[in-house]
Parts: sequence; C-alpha cells; structure tokens
Amino acid sequence: MRKYAIEHTSTLLRRLAFHMSRVSRSGDSDSIHDLRVAIRRFTQSLRVFAPFFPKSQQKNIKRRLREIMDAAGEVRNRDITTKLVKKAGQASASDLLKRISSERKQSQQTLVRLIRRWREHDDAQKWRARLGL
Repeated sequence: MRKYAIEHTSTLLRRLAFHMSRVSRSGDSDSIHDLRVAIRRFTQSLRVFAPFFPKSQQKNIKRRLREIMDAAGEVRNRDITTKLVKKAGQASASDLLKRISSERKQSQQTLVRLIRRWREHDDAQKWRARLGL
C-alpha cells in the first residue's frame, strides 16, 4: 500500500506542477479550473494516505496550497460571474463587466505571483523530498 500511495501522490504532484506552469503561461478559465482540480486531488491524496507521509510536512504543504487555491478561486469566481452576467443579457451590464474584468486581472496577477514564488522556491522538488516521493 505504501508503494501505491507514494506513486499515486507523486503522479498527482507532477500534474499539479504542470497545471501551475500552465496557469502562469495562459491564465485562461480552463487552466485555472484544472489547477483547482489538481490541488484538490493532491491534497486529498495527502489526506487519504496520511499515515505514509510526515504529518508536519503535510500541514505545511496544505497551508501553502490553500493560499494558491484561494487566489485561484478569486479568479474563477470572476470567470463564472462574467458568464452569468453575459447570459442574463442585460444591456446595462457593460460597466459591470468592465469592473469584473478589472478585478479578474488583479486576482490573476496575485495568483501568478504566488505560482512564480512556488516555482522559484522549487516547492515541487522540496515537497517530493520531504514526502519521500
């Protein structure tokens, strides 16, 4: 079981790193959604296979990912709001859409900064080593 836990979690960490890179390059709605899914799956793996990983490392990793997940959620919320406003078809929505777009850009910049910091600190490799992957 330990071998499976390590292999599975390692695969999810690679996917997480891939999606982090993808968001930092494009930042489109789909890539942000995929990043959020990757974060959820990786943290769930840490939870399910908790006995196989150092508890202190899990806590630090989850805290760091929660920060990125919250930032990605802020961008994603603006994407969903934009779709809903457009679907409503309000003629007076243009000012609202401009404001949402501006907020999205700010939220995306925050998210990209967090991802760059994650990549600059080489957190994926550090986590791999700390978790014994």
